[in-house]
Amino acid sequence: MHWEKLVDQFAEKSDISKVLSNQVESLTHFLEKVLSRKENDDFLQELVALPQLAARAFDEGDEDAFQEMKGQISDLSTDEITRLLRYYTVFFHLMNSQEQREITRINRERAIEMDPESPRRESIDEAVHFLKTEGFSAQEAAEVIGKLDIQPTITAHPTEARRHSVLLKQQSITRMINELRQGDLTPDERTAQTMEILNEIHLLLATDEVRTEKVTVEDEVENGMFYFMNAIWETVPVLYDDLRNAFRTYYDEVPDFSTILQYRSWIGSDRDGNPNVTSEVTWETILEQRENVMELYLRELDELRRYLSISQNKFAISDELEVSLKEDEQFDTLSERYQRLYKQEPYRRKVTHMMHKLRHQLEVLKNEDRSYIIEEAKRYTAEDFIDELELIAESLRASGLEEVSSYGKLHHLIVRAKTFGFHMAALDIRQHSGIHENTVSELLSVAEVTDNYGDLSEEEKLDLLNKELSNPRPLSPVRIHLSDETTQMLKVFSLIGEMLALDKNSFGSYIISMTHGVSDMLEVLVLAKEAGLWSEEDGRVESDIDVVPLFETIEDLEMCGKLMSKIYENELYQKQLQARDNFQEIMLGYSDSNKDGGYWMANWALDKGQQSLGRVCHEYGVDFRLFHGRGGTVGRGGGRSNEAILALPPISNNGRIRFTEQGEVISFRYSLAPITRRHLEQIVNAMIRITVAEMDSVHQQDQFNEAMEQLSQRSMKAYRSLIDDEDFWKWYTTKTPIEHISRLPIASRPVSRGSAKAADFDNLRAIPWVFAWTQVRYNVPGWYGVGVALQEMISQGEDALEKLQEWYGQNIFFNSILDNVQREMARTHIPTSTIYEDIDDGSFHERITDDFNKAEEAIKAITKQEYVLQNSPVIKKSIRFRNPFTYPLNMMQVELLDRWADDVDEQNKEPLRNAIFLSINGIAAAMQSTG
Repeated sequence: MHWEKLVDQFAEKSDISKVLSNQVESLTHFLEKVLSRKENDDFLQELVALPQLAARAFDEGDEDAFQEMKGQISDLSTDEITRLLRYYTVFFHLMNSQEQREITRINRERAIEMDPESPRRESIDEAVHFLKTEGFSAQEAAEVIGKLDIQPTITAHPTEARRHSVLLKQQSITRMINELRQGDLTPDERTAQTMEILNEIHLLLATDEVRTEKVTVEDEVENGMFYFMNAIWETVPVLYDDLRNAFRTYYDEVPDFSTILQYRSWIGSDRDGNPNVTSEVTWETILEQRENVMELYLRELDELRRYLSISQNKFAISDELEVSLKEDEQFDTLSERYQRLYKQEPYRRKVTHMMHKLRHQLEVLKNEDRSYIIEEAKRYTAEDFIDELELIAESLRASGLEEVSSYGKLHHLIVRAKTFGFHMAALDIRQHSGIHENTVSELLSVAEVTDNYGDLSEEEKLDLLNKELSNPRPLSPVRIHLSDETTQMLKVFSLIGEMLALDKNSFGSYIISMTHGVSDMLEVLVLAKEAGLWSEEDGRVESDIDVVPLFETIEDLEMCGKLMSKIYENELYQKQLQARDNFQEIMLGYSDSNKDGGYWMANWALDKGQQSLGRVCHEYGVDFRLFHGRGGTVGRGGGRSNEAILALPPISNNGRIRFTEQGEVISFRYSLAPITRRHLEQIVNAMIRITVAEMDSVHQQDQFNEAMEQLSQRSMKAYRSLIDDEDFWKWYTTKTPIEHISRLPIASRPVSRGSAKAADFDNLRAIPWVFAWTQVRYNVPGWYGVGVALQEMISQGEDALEKLQEWYGQNIFFNSILDNVQREMARTHIPTSTIYEDIDDGSFHERITDDFNKAEEAIKAITKQEYVLQNSPVIKKSIRFRNPFTYPLNMMQVELLDRWADDVDEQNKEPLRNAIFLSINGIAAAMQSTG
């Protein structure tokens, strides 16, 4: 059987959509053409035989097929396994791209068929229609939207195993295959397109799937900029078009909207646990973002200049624009050519002057003198740029060209300028609280204040820090020798001053990892004071930074409300709040809380924490924004962002939100503009709905709270019993490829907070922790502990089950976390996990399997489904289609890990390691998930 026919057979069996099935069939047709030229018939038969055997072995329980597949794989050389892995991996990556295209097609189809009275689900139209039906006037609806403050934050967390060049080739191939299927090409065009597809596949197969060298921070910055400069840049103004069109549809008027969406970034500035992020690297990141956004503006202005071919002989310009042009011409005389070409075209002259100003700013960035760059930046700021664009728009409106000013290129450019400024995305700086304590301790010592700051109680620290903040003298004398850690920490705060001087929007917030006490907050203010970013005079504080606590552990989430009360009651911090417009941002860590307490406990602790923080902020009259540090997978707080927003407690919602976008989630949501648009419209839709929820409504009933507390405590007990077992760590590191994941060159940040060799559970970061579980198809972080907890509650009687069923149907929070559990369990495949086990070492496997079975039965009873994830048939069908091709990847990984364990000689070690890396990459592609 040919591979193309095999894929068609599995597509029909799994019942994936006909359109997607045809697209995948076309894809495999081209892959098979390429492979037939590169490989012999025996190898091609192996490529087809393994999924066939896998389907019989795993789906039908055929032991003979399993043994035959195992025997065939063990007979393969490492080189042959590597080649097989490469082809399966390419297939999965291209299929993932095809699924993205299919999502785009479906959304477009639904948009075309939309009826104003029944708008497309989760769209901006639906949200505005909701406001209309709820009785909001146009002005009231606009005010709701005006409250929105949405800040996605792009991070460099290492969960994207693909190389950027591989991703681009995948997109190109799937795009060309779709164009070919549309059937509107001439015969010559079809031939050319076919050859180009084959060439791209050849090139994809010739490209290293896994990076050969460790990623640098500079690489991460460059990769992040790709998304900002393409899909994000393209989509942002369209989002506002969608809002305007929705108001035109439902209210027959179009209000002016403020900027509701701003992007932030951690790439190049997140220092927590990453020694490679230095002050110099962060400064270079700022300059690169500045350069890239200005280059984009130049491109946009060039198009705008061609667009605004308006003659002053036909339309007069405003007096204000006339004055502005005369001022420009005093400092920047246009060339003779432009004076001649644009003599009667004032708008083109104005745009040309703006382009000259931007080019000067770009030239300035080449200078190595920071002070020169900062001074020159004041000559033309983002605010100046926006003012000039709006001056053009006002002149057009005054002369009767309202449509030209309000729609299209100029309007889009104004939206982009207000969104991205000259900074593209504000950089946050994050560092661990322990580093701040060490730095302050050393400064207090050299200033002869105290030599034992670290040994003081919390109250003693607060007394000392309050005194130091009120004391104008610096702690660090000039020319005193300080440790490297302290020197670097002080340089960070000096850097913040330079960032703010260059562009006040370039710096976002200062985030404190592992915030445990009020002293953690005040220590950062002491360091800010050293750099001149914070001062107190005559009882009044001047502060240039927002200090953000990050609550990550279960214990910290339980106590976060009480801690924020103490922070708000601190007299000096009250003055800090006054200096920052009475605003406080608070970050919640999803990854570490899940790793710490398991899935259900983490979700409930986060929900309780948000309720507590909302109440405390309202009690103290503090404006606030919660920052959700969500990972990509369910085991790290992932899942659909809009569903997570709708499940948030109303008391913590005020229209403001931040959330992290990480790893493969970034490449999925921001590789294609239509996917980006869908993602952002779902976020806006959810935020509009949650913002108008009753703020004083009780989020949960007492009975529900008690039940969630019981479930979270019982599930955490089961989870901790597993991971705290004295034999667990040895089992985990033996049965998963965590050792090799730790060596994958996919990020600049170490996978462990300690040394790689000395890693243990406490030091291992949440990302590789989840990544390893995903590889072996256990997905433990996404569901373990839920089974025993739900079963025990159901066993309390029929009333208990009925109550759970009622909550699943009516309570958004409960529904959301249970559906996320279903998704993770559907991607779990216990028979595959079994092949990583030895016969005499199955105790942990049995415990995991037992809880899985309990969870499966409980979920079916609560949701009234015949099988898990029956309510999401598209996802279920996709998993079913992928499984036969995924099983061989796991089988080959087990074989490679066994060979590695056999102490291979140095000569064979490198190709074997590369093969293991490729197996990790392939399984990640098949599962569409890493960490």
